[in-house]
Amino acid sequence: MENGTWSVAPNDSSATAPTPTDGLGEMPLKSVEEQVITILLTGFICSVGIAGNIMVVLVVLGTKHMVTPTNCYLVSLAVADLIVLLAAGLPNISDAAASWIYGHAGCLCITYLQYLGINVSSCSITAFTVERYIAICHSIKAQFICTVSRAKRIIACVWVSTSLYCVMWFFLVDTDEAVYSNGVVVTCGYRVSRNLYMPVYFLDFSLFYVVPLAVATVLYGLIARILFMSPLPSSLSDRGGGGGGGGSVHQGHANSTALKPRKGMASGRKQVTKMLAVVVVLFALLWLPYRTLVVVNSLTDPPHANAWLLLFCRVCVYGNSAVNPVIYNLMSQKFRVAFRRLCGCEGRGGDGKAANHAPVYYSVIKDSLPDSAEPITEQEDLRGAAAAAAGGATCRASRQLRR
Repeated sequence: MENGTWSVAPNDSSATAPTPTDGLGEMPLKSVEEQVITILLTGFICSVGIAGNIMVVLVVLGTKHMVTPTNCYLVSLAVADLIVLLAAGLPNISDAAASWIYGHAGCLCITYLQYLGINVSSCSITAFTVERYIAICHSIKAQFICTVSRAKRIIACVWVSTSLYCVMWFFLVDTDEAVYSNGVVVTCGYRVSRNLYMPVYFLDFSLFYVVPLAVATVLYGLIARILFMSPLPSSLSDRGGGGGGGGSVHQGHANSTALKPRKGMASGRKQVTKMLAVVVVLFALLWLPYRTLVVVNSLTDPPHANAWLLLFCRVCVYGNSAVNPVIYNLMSQKFRVAFRRLCGCEGRGGDGKAANHAPVYYSVIKDSLPDSAEPITEQEDLRGAAAAAAGGATCRASRQLRR
């Protein structure tokens, strides 16, 4: 990636540093419109993304029942997105108004962190996709494979291996100075010609974009076949009641009671899978402009360097790192309730009313699904507390009657 006044986004090959003129020309300046739009748009996206990803980390690590295998991967993704926003988004804001201000060490470290965040986020998406496939398509094995401890080990391996892979960028970038008659422009760019970086670009493109999307496409296709094309039986009485309608009233009630958790189980799995599928789709779409530009500029000379096109690619990359917490809030009741708790809003509005109508069998689903990413909700907590209070009052009344 090339940072500085002429940068795009991580591992972009389209940016080229200006040629030193030894005072024979004037420094090229960005338009005021470009600077203002870059600062405002990038600042807004980074602010929303940083706050949202921090909230994801806090609600999962700070709430015991939120620590599930899937949520562990989402924490890894959130931390990686935080690194991207801090190491790529914020330096871009300063570059909009000035040249590179972070020095040689900053050039090396920031470039390294950019690649680290991007690559870990891609690996985290692949990891939770595989975990969802095992949990849904091989539910028996999932009880032993899809565990929190195993998820933590996989995440540790992802971070260690990716950290080692990205070490090469310490040797591939450096700062450069271009001297003009009215000043000096400092950039963080490549040590050698951009053509020599083509193998690295295509390796990154394959490992951290093509392969994850290919895996996700195949696995979510198999998941959809299980969840949506092979639904649970509409009535358990068809299997347990007999052909002549001889099942008793008690059998019918038992079958109906047993069917509710199974329907809720399927509904919960579908909702989690839809949410994660949306995360994958947004990853594919928002990274597509940037990845396409990298490939095109690797094959063309001179590269496309339109300022507004580069800004659009940057905004898409930063948006991908900022949008995931919004998706969790919109599509997951558990995350929505946890976010409200974190913000101190759990006692407002219609939450109490919703608590009165929460299905009784949610806790059964939670116990029967070790792989579920949808743990017990605040509403369930309230119902459990009310039930415990009622039970305690009954016990006290019984003791008083005995006396």
